[in-house]
Amino acid sequence: METENKQNEELNNGESENKKTVRQVISENKKEVIAVLIFLVLLAGSFVYSYQKKKLEKNEQSIRDNTEKFIKENLVQAGTDLKINDFQKEGGLYKMTVSVGTQEIVAYVTKDGKKFFPQVIDMDKKNETPDSSAKTKAAAEASQKKDIPEVELFVMSYCPYGVQAEKGILPVVKKLGSKIDFKIKFVGYTMHGKKEVDENVNQYCIQKEEPAKFISYLECFDKENDGAKCIASAKINKAKISACVAATDKEFKITETANGGGQTPKFNINKKENDAYGVQGSPTLVVNGTVIDSERDSDSFMKAICSGFTNKPEECNGSISSVAPAPGFGDGKSAGAAPAASCGQ
Repeated sequence: METENKQNEELNNGESENKKTVRQVISENKKEVIAVLIFLVLLAGSFVYSYQKKKLEKNEQSIRDNTEKFIKENLVQAGTDLKINDFQKEGGLYKMTVSVGTQEIVAYVTKDGKKFFPQVIDMDKKNETPDSSAKTKAAAEASQKKDIPEVELFVMSYCPYGVQAEKGILPVVKKLGSKIDFKIKFVGYTMHGKKEVDENVNQYCIQKEEPAKFISYLECFDKENDGAKCIASAKINKAKISACVAATDKEFKITETANGGGQTPKFNINKKENDAYGVQGSPTLVVNGTVIDSERDSDSFMKAICSGFTNKPEECNGSISSVAPAPGFGDGKSAGAAPAASCGQ
């Protein structure tokens, strides 16, 4: 009996020692256990993050593809070489660079992919635009009538929508001829780098020094995007233009302003007119001092300009194209109705 009790005591002691050993093992490996748990949590989180990231990237690619399809089907001529680059989030929108041939246009689309913005106004920079408080609301027709209407089209030479407007208005200018006083003028800042600054000055000087050849040059440039080629084809005196460019640069401090003006440096050649009309973007049409809201086709431009005559000439009743040119360089037509986009802050 004594022997049996002793054996039971030894057995209980052994079980107690075994239990103690398990607790000790857990205690001694507590850090390792926690580390394993953390690893498993992180691994699970990684899988969730990876899944969400892939889902987001797939959604972004879908929006990008749909935006590209929309532009091709609605805003440019069929077959136009177009590609979307630099598609990324900015604020509550996706920002992208749309390459159209040799041109690049910044545009935006909402995160749900349902609203496309060819232009976004940054309200934080509203005070950087030229005299934003002076902006004039566009009218349907000229309020003042003249025997020879004064027609001013404000553009940036590399703005695709300014080029589009030029292509639409030039047939009207040629048809009306000396019955109107037509001038290309320039928005009070630039957005397309040094090439635009240089071409603005180049066009200003051609219009000033060789006015009879300016329309021919502009028709060529809007199609070819090659100033040197168009100067040659229009038989413009290069020496005369070079001298004018140098003098204009000095008078208006073009190079100095462009080098120190940030992303949208001021361009002051037509500052007085910009201030007077409250010009904000390219293109802006002004007839007899009235800012006119016009579509970009020749027929619409003809109606806008003819609204400025005291007595309309017979040309105002003639037939002219009602199909809008495509934005940017080239001779294509716009595929259907497009937003009245412009280049501006």
